[in-house]
Amino acid sequence: MKKLLSKLVLFICFVGCILSCNPPQLEINTHSEHNENDTISEAHGLKHDQPLPDTVFQSVKLMKYKITIADSAMDGTIHSYDNLYEGIDGILTFRGMPNRIPHFTGAITGRPSEISIDWSFKTDYDTVQTKSGVWGGGNGWTGQPLYINWDDLEVKRRLKRQPDSTFKGKEIIISSLCGYVYFLDYETGKQKRMKVLVNNPVKGTAMLDPTMNGYLYVGQGIPRTTPFNPVVIDVFQNRVIQHLQRDPDIWRSWNAFDSSPIATGDFVFWAGENGTIYKFSRNTVGLKLHSKLQYKVGAQGAPGIESSTVVYRNYGYTADNHGNILCFNLNNMQPVWLYQYQDDTDGTMLLEEDVEGNVYLYSGCEVDKMPSPGYSRFIKLNALTGELIWKQEFACKKSVLGEKSFDGGMYSTPLLGGGNCSEMIFTNIVTNRPFGTGDFVAISKSTGEIVYRIPLKWYAWSSPVALYNERGEMFIFIGDTQGRAYVFDGKTGDLLINKKIGLNFEASPIIIGNKVIIGSRGTGIFKLRIECKN
Repeated sequence: MKKLLSKLVLFICFVGCILSCNPPQLEINTHSEHNENDTISEAHGLKHDQPLPDTVFQSVKLMKYKITIADSAMDGTIHSYDNLYEGIDGILTFRGMPNRIPHFTGAITGRPSEISIDWSFKTDYDTVQTKSGVWGGGNGWTGQPLYINWDDLEVKRRLKRQPDSTFKGKEIIISSLCGYVYFLDYETGKQKRMKVLVNNPVKGTAMLDPTMNGYLYVGQGIPRTTPFNPVVIDVFQNRVIQHLQRDPDIWRSWNAFDSSPIATGDFVFWAGENGTIYKFSRNTVGLKLHSKLQYKVGAQGAPGIESSTVVYRNYGYTADNHGNILCFNLNNMQPVWLYQYQDDTDGTMLLEEDVEGNVYLYSGCEVDKMPSPGYSRFIKLNALTGELIWKQEFACKKSVLGEKSFDGGMYSTPLLGGGNCSEMIFTNIVTNRPFGTGDFVAISKSTGEIVYRIPLKWYAWSSPVALYNERGEMFIFIGDTQGRAYVFDGKTGDLLINKKIGLNFEASPIIIGNKVIIGSRGTGIFKLRIECKN
């Protein structure tokens, strides 16, 4: 018996040695692993330092999915739910936070009355004719600038190594359609250091790693040249240190990455238009693939994902261009629930946790796959179960101009109300009734009813941002696709400012104090000042 046990121990050690030296690539390929007894209560009432459960709801039966573990030597568990972005004087990803609710808001005194230009910067202009046209420069959708204050004490504490003397003060990072990344002085708009070439047009919003390791993750939007892959820039070295290799096993061939990555725990999550959600760990030369999730729903092909992933504890949320909303477990990449929405959803969702601990998602779709005219549906879901709370519909249609088609519906990320508008949520809707028209809309968070609806001069893809005055009154800044800047009174919908500034504000802005940074199509990047009257 002792000899048998001894041989068994030796065999286990031998196998363990082989696995540690050559970790296998594990694939989980399934249609419908689920627990028919799953209930809403399983995911409710947990403390914030506890993981949400390994629940798999009935809706997952509709999916075919594959989970691939590329690095089995590293534990994939999210061990800390600390918000890595919190406390940093910076805006490091799209909308700034894992729940995609902007932590950046404007602060003013009085009521907005005028907009002036503090500075403007011109990017390069790319004249190369691609299969989808000339992309020029400036910013496209979502194109949000990033902001970082290198003098901030929290930034200094998190820095892995001391940057050189150029890393002082406040910096704006612009990822442009011309294929360059620019680093601008926040105060003057002048280039702080050399631009970095990433070769292909960038439409989406980059992410500066909140661990302050100096890594900037930039997704490419249009293939102008090869390689057409996401890149990692080391901002301390001011150069590209990694082109993420094209995935040889993808379910959709379009390899664009318009979404903005998000970091939580030891991992970075990044969804692609190739039908895959990637989970990366960091290493000394950029990102290392840990695992990935690929999926299809029903008879559909693999969907592309242009929206940016939302994170709540160990759950992640994505919306895709087939109209699906998916909740998945960040620990093991296992789908949790699926909501079969209705149409292409490019705009990033937002997640709200109320004072009672209830967690909700807000999302809106386009009119793309459905017959036109159709309806853009704006919904509120229970984020833990996928249960529909309410739905609001907006009549929209697709329009054709020359060889190009323009979908109606919602491209922006909604904005939660605060101050005297705390019961409202705001968004932009492209109606195309007639072509080029759109509305700014305020909706009741609790009922989904429309509070007011204001026509714009031209439709808006850009996401709204908020300003608050000393009385807690909320005002809202948006840009439209003819380069106009608007400011609305959030409570009443009164239009306070309407000013033509840029060529086309597809990109979403950031706001600091009474200053707005926003990029335009063409070449223009602007720092705007919102002036007020008492």
